[in-house]
Amino acid sequence: MTFCRTLANLVLSGAIALASSAHAAGVTVHDARNRDVTVADFARTVSIGGAITEILYALGLESRLVGVDTTSLYPAAALHDKPNVGYMRQISAEGVLGLNPTLILAIQGSGPRETMDLLETAKVPLVLVPETFSEDGLLEKIKLVGHAMGVDARAACLSAAVGADLAQLRTLRAKVTKPVRVMFVMSLQNGRAMVAGHKTAADEIIQLAGATNAVDDYDGYKVIGDEAIVAAKPEVVLSIERGKDSLQADAVYTHPGFALTPVAANKSFITMDGLYLLGFGPRTAAAARDLSVKLYPALADGGAFKSALSAANCRQ
Repeated sequence: MTFCRTLANLVLSGAIALASSAHAAGVTVHDARNRDVTVADFARTVSIGGAITEILYALGLESRLVGVDTTSLYPAAALHDKPNVGYMRQISAEGVLGLNPTLILAIQGSGPRETMDLLETAKVPLVLVPETFSEDGLLEKIKLVGHAMGVDARAACLSAAVGADLAQLRTLRAKVTKPVRVMFVMSLQNGRAMVAGHKTAADEIIQLAGATNAVDDYDGYKVIGDEAIVAAKPEVVLSIERGKDSLQADAVYTHPGFALTPVAANKSFITMDGLYLLGFGPRTAAAARDLSVKLYPALADGGAFKSALSAANCRQ
């Protein structure tokens, strides 16, 4: 019995030693630049990208954050409490490095490229988080951020909760019998619409909500003319709230192109918070559900969306 107890204690001690050794050596993350980045210290992290910041707060890691970017709008405490390093596409290397970070987490697409190159050569681990607009891409984003911060168990918890919400959304989406044609319009400049095509967050959120993107002939964002708008036959225009720069319903209904589509005839215009709708963070399933109910009011009769995310505690 004594021998067995001694052996068990040795095994336990060895396991603890191995775990401590692994933590001391850090973790290795394969990032969007196809690099293996080793992270040894998570104590002073700069987050560039609203979804990354939201994930970090959901994981209970806000105390490790020493800086965020201007897209980190949720929770509101992020920009209120943390130093602001600027807009994610116009980051200053000096502004980031001046916070003495031990880790920089940046969403794919952050820039400018020169800044990212400077940060990469600054001897501070820079993890570029892949941005793939899909259910799997969202879950992998959560896992990668959690792994980079050394909290795989918390990330697994959060990923499971978000996955459960996405499963609920699929059940709701299955009730849609006639998908609505939705056009996401970022802006109207000089009468020309900046519109989302495939491989965008807008395209994916439209599909997650059980609708169809009215634009199906290009990827990314593009300015299109009146003829293209009429030919696309949108039934609903979707946009994001941008303060005084927000697209207004009347501007859409009176536009020469949209005036000849069902959008104007049915007065079908929807705006939602930008990070909530397009951020592809933990709340994406809820955002898609809200959009789906706006597009198909009858779905609201199916009962409340019981978010597993709101019930989960993945912060410890």
